[in-house]
Order: sequence, then C-alpha cells, then structure tokens
Amino acid sequence: MSDQEIKNDQERVLKFNILRFNPQVKGDTPVMKTYEVTEAPGMTIFIALNDIRENQEPSLQFDFICRAGICGSCGMVINGRPDLACRTLTSKFPDGEITLLPLPGFELIGDLSVNTGKFMRGMSERVESWVHDDMAEHVDLDRLEERMEPEVADEIYELERCVECGCCISACATKRMRDGFLGAVGFMRLARYYADPRDKRTDPDYYELIGDDDGVFGCMTLLGCQDYCPKDLPHQTQIAFLRKKMALVK
Repeated sequence: MSDQEIKNDQERVLKFNILRFNPQVKGDTPVMKTYEVTEAPGMTIFIALNDIRENQEPSLQFDFICRAGICGSCGMVINGRPDLACRTLTSKFPDGEITLLPLPGFELIGDLSVNTGKFMRGMSERVESWVHDDMAEHVDLDRLEERMEPEVADEIYELERCVECGCCISACATKRMRDGFLGAVGFMRLARYYADPRDKRTDPDYYELIGDDDGVFGCMTLLGCQDYCPKDLPHQTQIAFLRKKMALVK
C-alpha cells in the first residue's frame, strides 16, 4: 500500500475553533475554544457540532430544526462565510481546520445561537407580509380563488424558496452601517407579493414601505446577499425590479 493510500485510509481529525460566549451569564467574556472531532463520511458541520455537544461540551449553544436546509435555523459564519451548518460538508475544508462564529447583525442568544426570529417578525410586520385582498372585509369561505397561470405560480414559488436564515443580512454591508435597513430578505418578500395577482395593494403602498434609504434605494449593490445566499436566490434581479417599480411611482 502506498503512502497516499495509507493517508486516505486513515480517519481525519478535524479542529473546530468556536466562539463561546453567553451574554446571559454576568461577567462572561467571549473566548475562542478549540475542539477536535474525528471526521466521518458525509459529515456536515451540523453533525460535528452535535458530536461536540454530546461528547465534549454539553453547554454549547447552536440552533437546528430540520437538518435539511429548509428551516434556516442553523445559519452561522463558517470560515468567514455565512452559511447553513446542515448543508456544509466538512470535506470541503482540506486542512481540516474550521472556525465558527455567530451570524452578525442579530441579537446573540449564546455561542452560535442568534435571535433571527425577532428580526424576521419585525421585517414581516414592516412589509405587511400577507396577501392584501380587497375582498378581505367580506370573507366568503366558499369563494374560489381565481385561476393562476402555471408560469405565474412558478415565479411566486421561486421567491418563496427563501428560508429566512439571515445569511443575506449578515453579509450586507449596508445593514452593518444602517440598523433600520430592511435587507434582501425583506425585498424578496415584497417582490413575491408584486408577483402575486391576488395581492391588491397599490404602488404608493409599496413606496411607503421601502422607498427610502432604509429600503431598496439604500442598497449599495455590493450584493453580499446574492453571493452568500444558501438557496442561490436572484437577489440582484429582485432589487433591480423593485427599484424600477419605485422609480415609476408618481
């Protein structure tokens, strides 16, 4: 057996450098701690974190629900890049050293856990994230929705793929400078309602929501949102679309 075959046959030991800090504990200070994990075939960052919590550090805080890249809960900064822990394979890091930090731009709960839900709820209320139906005051539960063309449904579905993980917010330079900036996740949500023929709100309504420096015109178009979106959503296209819509408002 060659030296290379022996090397490939051996189990690799991964080194995880993880920020530990619990703001709920008085006097606690941020510190980087290192943990070693034996790599397994197909291992993800999420699996490795569970191994660390089960066998080395029971107090380690991080979030997960679906483990399938759908819920967006396990967003964190992985070697300087915002991403989802459950879809990031450890095999993509040749040197076996991985540094994990919490997503910036959100309230820190502890260690790698941040409160994205607080931001997302505020965003949803700000953009009035529901279909504005002009028949809402006269609800008829037996009334059928109008038929929607398949291509329209496909366009809406494309915009609904956002899992609200917060990676776009953490990668946004504008958000770092302007706390009230809505961000790409909010723009994607509004673009979704623009595409929905069931939504009856008017252009001035949208302008009031995102037609200022904290809205779509405050974006510096650095497109960190698109570069780091785990779902590869067309943020650049939607930002340009909303800007065009806003420019047409009289």
